[in-house]
Amino acid sequence: MKKTKAVTKRLKPYVQRKEGNDSMQDHRLISMSNIDKSYQMGKNELKVLKEVSLEITAGEFVAVLGPSGSGKSTLMNIIGCIDVADCGEYVLAGENIEAKTEDGLAHIRNKEIGFVFQKFNLISKYTAVQNVELPLLFRGIGRKKACEKAKKYLELVGLGDRIHHKPTELSGGQQQRVSIARALVGEPKILLADEPTGNLDSQSGREIMDLFMKLHAEGNTIVLITHDSDVGKQAERIIHVRDGKIYEE
Repeated sequence: MKKTKAVTKRLKPYVQRKEGNDSMQDHRLISMSNIDKSYQMGKNELKVLKEVSLEITAGEFVAVLGPSGSGKSTLMNIIGCIDVADCGEYVLAGENIEAKTEDGLAHIRNKEIGFVFQKFNLISKYTAVQNVELPLLFRGIGRKKACEKAKKYLELVGLGDRIHHKPTELSGGQQQRVSIARALVGEPKILLADEPTGNLDSQSGREIMDLFMKLHAEGNTIVLITHDSDVGKQAERIIHVRDGKIYEE
């Protein structure tokens, strides 16, 4: 209990930047205002997010930190356009998300956001290069061009000599590198990583975080969802989620 109180004292309610006072205003990629999200649990309604307001600018590396049940996964789903808010405003890369159709949301997920998942989500029968080229094929890009670009991004994450290996022939850390290459190949505006080290041993986890740091140094915008404070503190900015509300250190 003492440890929990000590952490809480370092947090303050997140305050959204005021219009006209932010020199980075034109570079905002994510702008949320008064976002609510509830789910129906039988006869009861469970309110998961409560009046969440949040801004993230281009080039930031932000960790969203919170325990299980805090609302961070729901926040991730809304940021990633996997789910939509009940009310409030969400503008992503200049586009008003609540006005989008399902097809419109799918287009944004494919074009604007690169996803990295805890369980890698690779297709077992496909090689590394085949997994990485998939987002490009979904866009209608020709296989030859898609393959060339996939190889380039596998080299970027240090797997240039593993492009023809299937997931079962790769270590957990290598599979996550394939997942990162797949997220990057479409050149998204935001890299959204959900517990990217959660299924890895400590050494592989450190290597993946080193890769994220490198990608951030190259100008990529990264939003990392985690329950691990040691992982979260490697970001340049930490946002805590507790009981559906957000706080910042």
